[in-house]
Amino acid sequence: MKRNLLFILVLYIFFCTEVFATQKKNIISNLSKIKNITFDFEQTIDEEKEKGKCVIKYPKLINCSYEGIKGKKMISNGNSLVIKITNSDISYIYPLESTPLNYILDKNYIISEIKKLEPKFIEDKYIYFTMLNENQKLNIFFDNKDFHIIGWQTEDIYQNLVITFISKIKINQKIDDNLFKLPKLN
Repeated sequence: MKRNLLFILVLYIFFCTEVFATQKKNIISNLSKIKNITFDFEQTIDEEKEKGKCVIKYPKLINCSYEGIKGKKMISNGNSLVIKITNSDISYIYPLESTPLNYILDKNYIISEIKKLEPKFIEDKYIYFTMLNENQKLNIFFDNKDFHIIGWQTEDIYQNLVITFISKIKINQKIDDNLFKLPKLN
């Protein structure tokens, strides 16, 4: 009886390890193939919701347009991050390396971290990995069926919880590199 129980336990551990390894390989394979990704997003920052569209080009380039009255654009050229309020002359500029986007926009960093981490699950729908780096915590979420990235959770530079879900994902589309030129600052 004890041998049967031990055998079943060993089989279970082996099976789970194989499943986790396969899921990680699929996620890494998907990420490795991505040169750019275009998507709609819904972002919650301390219970305030914003929506918009983004284009990410690896490594470290992003252009997002937010919907709404305030309307804003967020652009990274790989070194700096500019947030410009569309209906005004207000712009904010940050070194990219001081923001969590520095890691989100670096797929090689994400891949190297995934290789070291064990996946966590939300029900059977989502897989996520928790990455810690330089006092920043980043959760990156993937769909458990197609293994594509579906969002992330982190804190902004003001320590507000930021949750971003992405949808209508298009991968490796033809994009204009001018999207990632920083706007002129006043």
